[in-house]
Amino acid sequence: MKSLLSPKRGTATGTTHETAPAAPGPFASFVRFVVCGGGVGVLSSAAVPLLAALMPWAAANALITVASTVLCTELHALFTFGTGRRPGWREHWQSAGSATAAYAATSAAILVLHTVQPSPGMLTEQIVYLSASGLAGIGRFLVLRLFVFTDRTPRTTTPSTPVAIPVRPTAATPAFSAAA
Repeated sequence: MKSLLSPKRGTATGTTHETAPAAPGPFASFVRFVVCGGGVGVLSSAAVPLLAALMPWAAANALITVASTVLCTELHALFTFGTGRRPGWREHWQSAGSATAAYAATSAAILVLHTVQPSPGMLTEQIVYLSASGLAGIGRFLVLRLFVFTDRTPRTTTPSTPVAIPVRPTAATPAFSAAA
């Protein structure tokens, strides 16, 4: 199978340049976002108890959360949003910020539930948590698609090659000479 990132030859100059595959549309990106994020979430939920056998649960959860956020950022850049390149520090920090905001939103939803109903049943907790997670996930998808992994190159309709305009000295503007 040929790589989507293989170099291609330019026709006029013979130079080599890399081309990124076309970014998927919004629906395809959202499906990929759910599959990548959900898949990593399922793996993370299995990894935390395994790692918690070796260290305190809170430390295991923190370690897996950081690792899964880094992994998801890589997957989202390469697969979900089709940037054609690995994410840099900026994308990693912004993705971590959006994950932190999603965590805060789900925690706040459960806190509000426990304030309104001090002893909710497990089903009620799950409904509130999963609803908040779904809304936070949609918000996170929008932030990642519209701000973090958006194409930052300006789009022009004309070539951006600079054109040199020769300037000839005239009698009004004498030419520069070495003696001056």
